[in-house]
Amino acid sequence: MADTGNRLRKLLESPNFDPQSYVKQLSQQSDGDRDLQEHRQKIQTLADETAQNLKKNVYKNYRQFIETAKEISYLESEMYQLSHILTEQKSIMESITQSLLSTDKDEAAKEMLAAFPKETEEVKQRTLTTLLEKVEGCKNIMETPGRYLVYNGDLLEYDADNMSQIQKVHAFLMNDCLLIATWLANRRGAVKYKYNALYDLESFAVVNVKDNPPMKDMFKILKFPESRIFKAENSKIKKEWLEILEETKKNKVAKDKHKKEEEVPTSPVRQEVSTNPFDEDEPLDSEELVDLSPEWIQELPEDLDVCIAQRDFEGAVDLLDKLNEYLKEQPVSPRVKELRGKVDERVRQLTEVLVFELSPDRSLRGGPKATRRAVSQLVRLGQSTKACELFLKNRAAAVQTAIRQLRIEGATLLYIQKLCNIFFTSLLETAREFETDFAGNTGCYSAFVVWSRSVMKMFVDAFSKQVFDSKESLSTAAECVKFASEHCMQLSEIGLDLTFILQSLLVKDIRAALQSQKDIIIEATRHRNSEEMWRRMNLMTPEALAKLKDEMRSCGISSFDQYTGEDCWVNLSYTIVAFTKQMMAFLEEGLKLYFPELHMVFLESLREIILVAVQHVDYSLRCEQETEKKSFILQNASFLHETVLPVVEKRFEEGVGKPAKQLQDLRKSSRPVRVNPESTMSVV
Repeated sequence: MADTGNRLRKLLESPNFDPQSYVKQLSQQSDGDRDLQEHRQKIQTLADETAQNLKKNVYKNYRQFIETAKEISYLESEMYQLSHILTEQKSIMESITQSLLSTDKDEAAKEMLAAFPKETEEVKQRTLTTLLEKVEGCKNIMETPGRYLVYNGDLLEYDADNMSQIQKVHAFLMNDCLLIATWLANRRGAVKYKYNALYDLESFAVVNVKDNPPMKDMFKILKFPESRIFKAENSKIKKEWLEILEETKKNKVAKDKHKKEEEVPTSPVRQEVSTNPFDEDEPLDSEELVDLSPEWIQELPEDLDVCIAQRDFEGAVDLLDKLNEYLKEQPVSPRVKELRGKVDERVRQLTEVLVFELSPDRSLRGGPKATRRAVSQLVRLGQSTKACELFLKNRAAAVQTAIRQLRIEGATLLYIQKLCNIFFTSLLETAREFETDFAGNTGCYSAFVVWSRSVMKMFVDAFSKQVFDSKESLSTAAECVKFASEHCMQLSEIGLDLTFILQSLLVKDIRAALQSQKDIIIEATRHRNSEEMWRRMNLMTPEALAKLKDEMRSCGISSFDQYTGEDCWVNLSYTIVAFTKQMMAFLEEGLKLYFPELHMVFLESLREIILVAVQHVDYSLRCEQETEKKSFILQNASFLHETVLPVVEKRFEEGVGKPAKQLQDLRKSSRPVRVNPESTMSVV
């Protein structure tokens, strides 16, 4: 069998394999359907083995995939550096060429300078000050001594990804930096621009973007790991920008080099001893006490850049912790301050990346656990408050998206079941993840409680819109509220009780639903009362009578059999029976919706409904003249006072936990009066 499988594998793997001829030959050689089935089974087995081997190879080479991705990141950073080096080499070659060609032009240049004196630095500084007065938010730029304007002009900034226009900017090139300012839409006096960014000339590289329509007259500013693309008005202005930028960068490098060469080491001067008792004693050899020579410290800023580029957030924070531990309790020296400055810039970049990871604009799939990586690193960086805020914003956006994507079903109860499952499951997962991520930060728990109330309001808005705004029946609303309350109680297993918040947000809609249903019942009862003939009910069939008995027993009226007669007759009027069923249904639905804030509303609704029926019986007793009918009315009144109302009071007390004094007073004050002892039932 194994040999057959190997032969079949080799046949299918051969480069000259032709499926059509193979199938044709196989059908000719087979004796029947059974051979084809066996051959099909062999091919299926071979396909399963191939798929299994492929899966194993993927798992086996998974680490190689990761290493390849890291190598690609390394290559990307090296390409940036290589581009920067090539740009510098190009500028050096151009400077050599220009220096060779400029020998013959020196005398002419001197004559031109004599005829048209060059602007002094003082004039350039005044020009820069005048221009910067039009820029909002850059008052401190002129505090640097010796800074003056070299070149300026309008540019258009484009998106590096899709080459779409972002905004119009105005660039100010100074002798040591480049200022980017955006145009203000609403100008205020002389102010025309707003500060956007300031780049040191040594911190970025300038790259010419080859014209390729619609990409025309563009150049790129590279500052690892980001880049910005600007478009000049025409090719001449673009050329001027490139030339002046390179020339200014070279002048700054030459000036800094010349400044260092001119610094002559002075003879050691004996430090004067201060007689001020309030001066702090600083060690003279603080530079020697802190050893910053280890290779890992020297390469720390670059290693942090690599970790950020590769999204190795844990590695970056580990390096920061290692540095803090190394410099712990060490004296502060200029070298340490310089190192701290470089590291703080990387910490800022790392924080920005982690904040972006937690932003709601990112993908919300994966649940709360997907945010654990970024949150834990922000907490380690001492940004617990920011991590908490971003985590909760992320989860709020996820909950809102899940609710918005939930398809509205025709059946309201089915929709509410799905809504509760999605919302409360997400809330439970978020609470558990929050407890895991912020276990040592008890101060963040108050923020979580506030967040829980806000998302609960979001849930109630969707709930009320579907249940109450659509005018669903009170029975459906009661089932929906009961379902939501049961889910809310499940949160108590993690110590989170939001039942009171849910009830406080629903109380307005439930009160309105109860009052609306009360008005409907009262209107229906009055309509039946207006057509009341005070006749016994004839249900015609034993099945209908049995059904009515079951309905009354389900309402809690167990003594209904004594009011039934022979041949499917019921010794009660249709109005009283219909009122009893409607009244008991309202009571059960109201108890499902009940909570303490609704006590008086619910009780008053019951009282008003009962009062309509009681007043109708009382009015009929006083107006009826026939003794037989009066006896029948009194029998209905007896059923109402002795059977129905006690059941209502008992069921209310069981559901609420305390007796309904108003209902008891109503029953006692409205007992029917005996008219004739021989023909009526007395009420004790």
